Amino acid sequence: MGERAEIDASGLSHRELNDLLARIGPVEKVVIRNVFGHRYVGTRLGCGKAMHIEIFGTPGNNLGAFMNGHRITVFGNAQDGVGNTMSDGEIVIHGSVGDVLGMSMRGGAIYVRGDAGYRAGVHMKEFGEKRPKIVIGGTVRDFLGEYMAGGIIVVLNLSRKPDMKFIGSGMHGGAIYIRGEIDKRQLSKYTMPLEVDEDDLRVLGALIDEFSREFHISRSEIMGDKFVKLVPRGRRPYGSLYALRRL
Repeated sequence: MGERAEIDASGLSHRELNDLLARIGPVEKVVIRNVFGHRYVGTRLGCGKAMHIEIFGTPGNNLGAFMNGHRITVFGNAQDGVGNTMSDGEIVIHGSVGDVLGMSMRGGAIYVRGDAGYRAGVHMKEFGEKRPKIVIGGTVRDFLGEYMAGGIIVVLNLSRKPDMKFIGSGMHGGAIYIRGEIDKRQLSKYTMPLEVDEDDLRVLGALIDEFSREFHISRSEIMGDKFVKLVPRGRRPYGSLYALRRL
């Protein structure tokens, strides 16, 4: 098939599109045009030669679910479940995304230029040497990092002041970095705020360098403002629900 292929998704069902993508072979880049709500794009690519998939349009739910090592760039918005249970690779969204971004993600990185919906990073976890990362350029809705067990979430709030609530509900691992001021009433009882230290700035710097390169945004504009770090208060938030009581 060569090093580059193009697909016109007009008139294709999501199953037909994904079947075609799975059969297209080990090419370096696939450009898919006229994507409008097609679900599961990039979920059956296997672990062979890494491909770069460029999508023009708005992919549907579960873009890049279970992905393991490929790269997807979306020139537009995306719906719910981007990166669901993703193991490795990169997803770059030049618009905004829906709910449950990075659900159960266990490796790789997701960069979103715009906003994200509810429950971004829900059930994120680390697996072996893998540490999943999400960077959101805009803001998010409620329940950010719900039940989060590992990884890193960065919210830059470049679009407006953060007003999300119940941040880190049930969180018991990982770290959330939020640019700007956060009222303690926005936090769940499972999280606590910390000052950002030198190690945190190195972590943030590397992620923001990549974000800036992807979206051509000034790094100094982002890093010039204060960040707050959120970590879990404990490691077993629901342990008491399952522990046996002596009578």
